[in-house]
Amino acid sequence: MSESEDSALRERLERLRQQLREELAGASEAGATVELDQARVGRLSRMDALQAQAMSKETSRRTGLRLAMVDGALSRVDSGEYGYCGQCGELINPLRLDADPLATLCIQCASLKES
Repeated sequence: MSESEDSALRERLERLRQQLREELAGASEAGATVELDQARVGRLSRMDALQAQAMSKETSRRTGLRLAMVDGALSRVDSGEYGYCGQCGELINPLRLDADPLATLCIQCASLKES
């Protein structure tokens, strides 16, 4: 990977990291504790609020996992291991990495893992 490609990749991953951190910060409000006082909030409204809270928590969990994947990709860039399959060690197709810079497996190994 050339120095300019490395720099562009690092910038792309850093932007993604910042975006995910902002999403996590915004999700904390939506995942706040739901008020269960029936005098203030009707039953259906509470159910909607509980569902929204559960969805927000799941979204936060997934965003956290994606953030960890970005951190892993940046770590692999730093160590010179980025772009190599984590299973077989072969180079991952650059088009695959362009489509998904967080990919850790080549197409063959990813296909085997899914089956």
